[in-house]
Amino acid sequence: MDVIGTQPAPSRSEIAGLIRNEPVQARSAARLTALLDAAAAVIDEIGYERLTTAMVAERAGASIGTVYRYFPDRIAVLQSLSARNADRVTGRILSDIDDERHGDAMAALHGGIAALVDAFRSEPGFASLRFGDVLDLRPAEGSPAYAVLAERIIEALRERFGVAEHKDLPVAMESAIVAIDAIAARAFARDAGGSAAFLGHGPEISAQLVGEYLSAR
Repeated sequence: MDVIGTQPAPSRSEIAGLIRNEPVQARSAARLTALLDAAAAVIDEIGYERLTTAMVAERAGASIGTVYRYFPDRIAVLQSLSARNADRVTGRILSDIDDERHGDAMAALHGGIAALVDAFRSEPGFASLRFGDVLDLRPAEGSPAYAVLAERIIEALRERFGVAEHKDLPVAMESAIVAIDAIAARAFARDAGGSAAFLGHGPEISAQLVGEYLSAR
């Protein structure tokens, strides 16, 4: 099952709540990172549905007790990994939007979209979990993950290019992100490099959805 992220991504404090022992030392932080890296690698191979804590332990070269030291169950592993994905990829998107090579808001948005698409190739586990696709496992509370991302992108574009406020822009931006996500999911479904035929429609769709708002001052 491959579901577009429509549930809220957890905050940093919520992520910590998913983990039994939040690391306070470098060794613990490294161990936690290794467990999440192991989970991501397994998910890339077999999907998140079949992931077990035993698989995480085996791939990480750790005991099952070590896994349970940090995570109460497999659901917490999945949620924590999806939260890490969201944090990392949002950082990439916003960094690209801020890149000086982009001369206007639409070019910057397209740069951010390219960073999102590239995460399907380069961020382990992202193609399956993305911004929280496993979120039928937790209550639907707060803002949907892609609504939060849309707000962050709008804020970045407004700060750099003076994009005007408009009541319809948040929904238009979220719609563009969801559309790009769906296109990318299809593009990478049977092509590890991403089908150019599908990905080529991303910039056009985003321009159609938000172009009028980004050009307004």
